[in-house]
Amino acid sequence: MKWSGRRSSENFEDRRGMSSGGKTIVGGGIIGIIILLLNTFGGENVQMLTPILEQMGQGNGAPTEQRALTADEVAEGKFIEAILVDTEDVWAKIFQENNMQYERPNLVLFSEAVETECGNATSASGPFYCPADQKVYMDLTFFEELKTKFGAQGGDFATAYVIAHEIGHHVQTLLGTSAKMRQMQQGKSQAEANKLSVALELQADFYAGVWTHYNQKMNNFLEEGDIDEALSAAHAVGDDAIQAKIQGHIVPESFTHGTSAQRKAWFLKGYKSGDITQGDTFAEIR
Repeated sequence: MKWSGRRSSENFEDRRGMSSGGKTIVGGGIIGIIILLLNTFGGENVQMLTPILEQMGQGNGAPTEQRALTADEVAEGKFIEAILVDTEDVWAKIFQENNMQYERPNLVLFSEAVETECGNATSASGPFYCPADQKVYMDLTFFEELKTKFGAQGGDFATAYVIAHEIGHHVQTLLGTSAKMRQMQQGKSQAEANKLSVALELQADFYAGVWTHYNQKMNNFLEEGDIDEALSAAHAVGDDAIQAKIQGHIVPESFTHGTSAQRKAWFLKGYKSGDITQGDTFAEIR
């Protein structure tokens, strides 16, 4: 994808290489798998894990010092920042078209562990959005694991898709969709609550597609193979694909993010339509 030449964002934080004496979550083994299953493109679900995961942490204190970033890390940061700027421009335009004001979130890159207003997390949680501080958190090692462990194609637009999905959760927070979903989950069985979670995640995929549509019109940034990269990533993080890979069988009632086919379909619907009003993923479960 074409991304060079974008201006800098005021909402980008690079905490990679920062040492921390803070409380961190043990991310390996079974616990790491549980976090990955629940929080791949984590959205709102990271909050549900906080009480359990904080009990598994250790230590106290705040980040203390940061090593110098390598040239490759600096280049990665510039790319992430370029995508963030594009999301800011697109969603500001969409909100303005609908007589609303877009509030720009921050995006934080971290290494290994990070402290957030939603609790503490490690790289095992995957990228996630924290509505309490309105920030997206990412450890870029996730994208290598997406390729090596889950068979995704990789590529720069796969990363852009993930960022756009997390920004989609921010849009849901601004529109009140996330809060409404949590209210709807109250008193529901776990299976019914999971269906609502799936709808929220699929809508974030739809918003990632809408962003792609607008960005292509505004910046003509797509190159051959970019959409395939996004679809490959969406397939790799489908609940059915992850469960089949990790536990060897699929339990549909435990899905929280949607199947590979659903995730790809909703991204494509957003990309092809560019119409934010066509993203009612909750209609399918009414």
